[in-house]
Amino acid sequence: MPPAKKPVPAASKTAAPSKVAIRTAAPATGKAAAPPGKAASAKKAAAPAKKAVPAEAAPQTTITLKHIAAELAEERALPKKVAEAVLDDFVAVVTRQLIKGDKIRLTGLGILQVRDRPARTARNPATGEPVEVAASRKIAFRPAKELKNAV
Repeated sequence: MPPAKKPVPAASKTAAPSKVAIRTAAPATGKAAAPPGKAASAKKAAAPAKKAVPAEAAPQTTITLKHIAAELAEERALPKKVAEAVLDDFVAVVTRQLIKGDKIRLTGLGILQVRDRPARTARNPATGEPVEVAASRKIAFRPAKELKNAV
C-alpha cells in the first residue's frame, strides 16, 4: 500500500508541480482518487450535523454563608454581623457533632451523617495494577422529601 499523500501548501499549487505533489494512487476500493481538496469537503458533507446544545436560562450562582446571613438579617431586621455570627456558630456546632459521629436531621432540608468507608483493593484503569485504598470517613447528605419536591 503506498504511503498517504501529503497536503500541498497553497504557494506550491501555482508553481511547477514536484514529484511529491504529483504522486496519486487509487485507493484499494477501486474508486478513482479524488483531488486533494475535494476529498475533505465530501467527508464534511457526509458527516451528520451536530446537535444544538440547549442554552441555559441563567448561569448557576454560588451562594455563600455571607449571602445567606445578609438575606436573613434583612428579613428578620437583625444586624448583618449578628446573622453571620449565628450562621458561623451553626456551622461549628454541625461540624462538632459530625466529628463525634452523630446524625444531624435538619427538618425540611435533609440528614447529614458520617459514613465509614472500609479499606479496599481497587484497580488502576490505565495499567490494571491493583492499588490499596485506605479506609476513610465521608459525609453523606440525604435530602428531605420537601426539598426534593421543591427542586
